[in-house]
Amino acid sequence: MNKKLYLDDSDRDPLIGAWVDLASPLICEMLGSMGFDWILIDAEHAPNSLPQVLSQLQAIAAYSTIPVVRLPNHDASLIKRYLDIGATNLLIPFVDCAKQAKEIVSATRYPPQGIRGVGAGLARVSRWGTNTNYLLKANQEITLLLQVETNVALNNVEEIASVEGVDGIFFGPADIAASVGKLGMADDPFVQQMILDAINRLTDLSKPTGVFSINREFLEACSSAGSSLIGATSDVNLMVSGGKTLLASYKEK
Repeated sequence: MNKKLYLDDSDRDPLIGAWVDLASPLICEMLGSMGFDWILIDAEHAPNSLPQVLSQLQAIAAYSTIPVVRLPNHDASLIKRYLDIGATNLLIPFVDCAKQAKEIVSATRYPPQGIRGVGAGLARVSRWGTNTNYLLKANQEITLLLQVETNVALNNVEEIASVEGVDGIFFGPADIAASVGKLGMADDPFVQQMILDAINRLTDLSKPTGVFSINREFLEACSSAGSSLIGATSDVNLMVSGGKTLLASYKEK
């Protein structure tokens, strides 16, 4: 079954990951074969359905790369379905406060710790019931990342991160920029400093953090501040930037 993303080793080098937005199992296999530490399957902005995410999880399973799935929202019934197909590492977007964080944690846990419905015996995550220990260990086998994407969330980040069951905080520079009146300006120094300040605050609390950007200098600053998850590229970026560079090399001649 899909592997758990462990974030509690503070002495380890940052884990380098790639975003997958083209809804392709083949691209997941390709990136997995390259040796990325983790791959983010995006079900928020990418054209992914639940069965499409399942096929990408199956494609990655043969590789050491660890899959993380970003869900479209906080809906508990949707969280349950993604868990049942084996998405054990979740990234939940747009979390603004500790109350939302607690509700999300509850949706990922079986009773009495949470409200997750018990249907794993019919699902891939328990190997359709052949893993008879699954229910006993399920609550401990989930890695839950919450995405901070607004100025409000940045102000509440310590409270969000301190909720029991939250394993790490992931920052969304583009939406943070939009929330402070800088739409389309994710690389603005003010926006970057807001994120770095939050990373430093969480590092002081020994709470893992992550960030996605194609700005190498900014990512290196995030790593130096303590971020352990570095989203360094995406399938879209690799294709577009590589294609543009190649085309320009021919056009120049």
